[in-house]
Amino acid sequence: MMRIAIVGCGQLARMMALAGWPMGVHFTFLANPEENIDCVAGLGEVVRLTEGLSGESLYQALGRPEVVTVEREQVDTALLASLRPFCPLYPDPDAISICQHRGREKAFLQSLGIPLAPYRLANSAESLTAAVTELGYPVFVKSCEQGYDGQNQWRLRTPDELNDLIACIHSWPPLVVEANVEFNRELSIIAVRSASGDVACYPLTENHHREGILITSQAPAPELTPALQEQASELAHRLLTHWKYVGVLAIECFQVDDQLLVNELAPRVHNSGHWTQGAGICSQFENHLRAICDQGLGATTPLVHAAMVNLLGQPVPKQITRCGDYQVHTYNKQIKPRRKVGHFNFQDIDPHRLRLRLLALETELYPQDQRLLNLG
Repeated sequence: MMRIAIVGCGQLARMMALAGWPMGVHFTFLANPEENIDCVAGLGEVVRLTEGLSGESLYQALGRPEVVTVEREQVDTALLASLRPFCPLYPDPDAISICQHRGREKAFLQSLGIPLAPYRLANSAESLTAAVTELGYPVFVKSCEQGYDGQNQWRLRTPDELNDLIACIHSWPPLVVEANVEFNRELSIIAVRSASGDVACYPLTENHHREGILITSQAPAPELTPALQEQASELAHRLLTHWKYVGVLAIECFQVDDQLLVNELAPRVHNSGHWTQGAGICSQFENHLRAICDQGLGATTPLVHAAMVNLLGQPVPKQITRCGDYQVHTYNKQIKPRRKVGHFNFQDIDPHRLRLRLLALETELYPQDQRLLNLG
């Protein structure tokens, strides 16, 4: 019996465990002291992190796992590193540490010659003003840490908006200031590397967001060219090889004409890869487990065109559960505004028909005149 320990107890941990049970894998989950564990209820033992629990004591508490992985990048990398003498840690804490901080991440990408939007760092009113002046309006200001799903992010279009932001910041965190990019669309690639060094990539996925939150994904991305897919795969290989990375890595990009600019990295399974659960291939969750257990990677070329729609801040509509065309995934989470509580996957052999179904479902769940902030 193989045991895997997952740091975190959210929906990504849940879906990894659900993918691992048919493989004969047992799971233990590491939770922060106040972390909600409803998503992983019944899927394995949960260990609460307590003071002094590290190294061998943590390894023993987790049931002596063969490998430890994560479902999020906001983890204590020093705590993870304390497990190194006892079992493999995938992805490596050093890679996770880079992805935890937007400033470190962008500097790392720049050092590898990977294209990205112009940016500056700021940590004061003076440096923020200088960065905005240099890059020009509009700009995006993002916290280097703890910023996701649109949180701790601001778009500034005028000097008045800059002054308002400065006035509301009382304790300055490190910030990244990004130049506005006129992009064609947002794309992501889910890539995976095994402990033996084998690499596989899923097709580029087109993503749509509202208020900074992912709403829909479609794969392969409409009108995807071989050259664009090759460019994305080359970026993925460069990152995975440089890090000797093991597991799934998500790379979020802007497409600007025929070039990809990397926006963010996620060292874990990713929301934009949920469509892989129903496309007739090895899902990102199973492939992550295969990679960290070094069991050989599964197929990543979908048999059909696939789409995903996130369910935010509302129960599953009954008319959708009654429809046999959609696979419903719920996370066992309490419903709150903006919270991801589930998603829908569906497929079609006709990409145009799939697109129409995707737009219809998005409109049904999120009318254009209704803000996500008010859902719940």
